[in-house]
Amino acid sequence: MLTFYPGPSKIYPQVGQFLQDAVCDGVLSLNHRSAEFMNIMRRTLELFHERLNVPTDYTIYFTSSATECWEIVAQSLALKQRFHPYNGSFGRKWFDYTANIVNATGGVWFDPETNLTDIENLAGWLQNTDLVGITQNETSNGTRVSMASLQKIRAVAPHNCLLVLDATSSMAGTALDWSLGDVWLASVQKCFGLPPGLGIMVCSPRALARAVAIGDRTRYNSLLFMHQNAEKFQTHYTPNTLGIYLLMRVLEERKNIDEIGPKITARMNDFTDFVHKNTRFETLIKNAAVRSKTVIALESEAETVRRVKTAALTNGIILGNGYGQWAKTTIRIANFPAIDDAEFDQLKMFLAHYQ
Repeated sequence: MLTFYPGPSKIYPQVGQFLQDAVCDGVLSLNHRSAEFMNIMRRTLELFHERLNVPTDYTIYFTSSATECWEIVAQSLALKQRFHPYNGSFGRKWFDYTANIVNATGGVWFDPETNLTDIENLAGWLQNTDLVGITQNETSNGTRVSMASLQKIRAVAPHNCLLVLDATSSMAGTALDWSLGDVWLASVQKCFGLPPGLGIMVCSPRALARAVAIGDRTRYNSLLFMHQNAEKFQTHYTPNTLGIYLLMRVLEERKNIDEIGPKITARMNDFTDFVHKNTRFETLIKNAAVRSKTVIALESEAETVRRVKTAALTNGIILGNGYGQWAKTTIRIANFPAIDDAEFDQLKMFLAHYQ
């Protein structure tokens, strides 16, 4: 069975062997305060910095999910005013969730076809904001906020404004300019090619300084409590030891993101070109400048979508369902590194034959 579901998505085939190694080597029974576990943590963090080009002064924390990170950010980094622009379901969920924790949270919807930095009153929205949360890659509709756009947002935002970016479906699939964000959030079940259950939070020195200034240590998920343990290569809670070990093993075999990213982009361009020329589908997002490189959303009539998904299953192919307002008229295709080119060739053969 081929799966193009955009998360949880296909895992790397080597993960099966890594699981056996974890059992045979006693990894699953390690005390999470032991030297053996701390060595795994240390190596995993080293590889994360190396393979994804994360600056050495940025700190990496592990959680249960990117969604949990939403709560950590709201509790540990919020001062007076939060702002969330969004164009899809996950950005809206993040805004709603934060508003339940921090009363002074503003949000505004913008058209998925629009480049966020082309909105005339963006600077006005950010004027009194000390933290802005942006879904950098919106999995529900296949859009992204480019690094160039983030650079412009940095320029118009107040100096003390932290930029928090949810890159759940792009981190480890495309190169990120880490300097443009103060907090980056993700989970491993997408571009990392791993099973779900491990979240990642990458924080800049500015973000940590904000946490210190706020000084909140009253919550279990306080960023300060997390950092206190991270300095010892530990976690503040009993961790997903297996998830961290598997991440280490995958990163050991992965190439640098500067090599992976261009291949993902080229495959996205090739596949969308094929779709436009050979199928009844169109890309949901017509503006290529804001189209995601890692999640490809295709649209057609609801009946066509239903029939194609049914036929795909019969042919051993799992396509991603549409999401939110696009649930019935779209399919979503994961373009993640663990999916190889031969699988995309099979998908193209199916779509061409079905049409």
